Amino acid sequence: MNIIEKAKEVFKIESEAIANLVNNLDTNFEKSIEAILVCKGKLIISGMGKSGIIGRKIAATMASTGTPSFFLHPAEAYHGDLGMIEKDDIVLLISNSGETDEVLKLIPFLREQKNIIIAMSSNPLSTLAKNSTYHLNIYVEKEACPLQLAPTSSTTATLVMGDALAITLMKLRDFKDSDFAQFHPGGSLGRKLLTRVEDVMKKDNLPIVNKDSSIKDIIHTVSKARLGLAIVQDANSTVGIITDGDIRRAMEEFEDTFFKLKAEYLMTKNPKTIQKEAKLIDAQNLMNDYKVNSLLVVDNNKLCGVVQIYDLAL
Repeated sequence: MNIIEKAKEVFKIESEAIANLVNNLDTNFEKSIEAILVCKGKLIISGMGKSGIIGRKIAATMASTGTPSFFLHPAEAYHGDLGMIEKDDIVLLISNSGETDEVLKLIPFLREQKNIIIAMSSNPLSTLAKNSTYHLNIYVEKEACPLQLAPTSSTTATLVMGDALAITLMKLRDFKDSDFAQFHPGGSLGRKLLTRVEDVMKKDNLPIVNKDSSIKDIIHTVSKARLGLAIVQDANSTVGIITDGDIRRAMEEFEDTFFKLKAEYLMTKNPKTIQKEAKLIDAQNLMNDYKVNSLLVVDNNKLCGVVQIYDLAL
């Protein structure tokens, strides 16, 4: 058996299943989106087995992209957790066959409470489909499983349909990266979008030299501060910056007179600065734009710290 060829076969079968989902889209998808957009409650997702696992992922995606959502296990719901579903909630029920007993048992309660029911199944004539407000068809021609038993293509199709719902809702809500960060404060994106430069900048014992500082003093200052740079000031006004790269290049270019050089001959004038209230994402963008690893942090044009590319990482 050619292992690589078997893997390629799975990719091919499942990618074709996803591509064919386009043909399953109809007004039920549009109406589902419209209903969720105006919903005053939550989107509650439920399913058994592999459908339930995919449902959990869809709920997590929804919750992190602006649609309040959580997963409810159908068996637990039937044994007391139905109280988690309120009248204003929309319920998304997932069953590939549309005949999963634990899922179907929820329908009488949902209909009595007049919840909107969105169903995902591969059979528009199934019991689930017939008893839903809107039906999303996730039919696939065949599973990637050679026995046609293990849910493979069908779970992939379910996941993609869920992603289509979530991303469409994101765009219609004009959900931005700053909104995303609000729900991910612990992630790298959330940190960069929510954390201010002043929260991470180095502000103590800054490596300050003056325009007349000797190369020996500059090297000593750079080494002591361990920031890879020295800040050149003149009468408390920042006039330049010297990086360890500037020192190495000067050593090669001015080999005979290197130790006679002063700071004003080595420094880069008008160093890049950023306000202390700026967000880390602003600092990252500025560093990328100017291809630098460090920025001087200012407050009302007064030096108050240094932020470096290493400070932006988790």
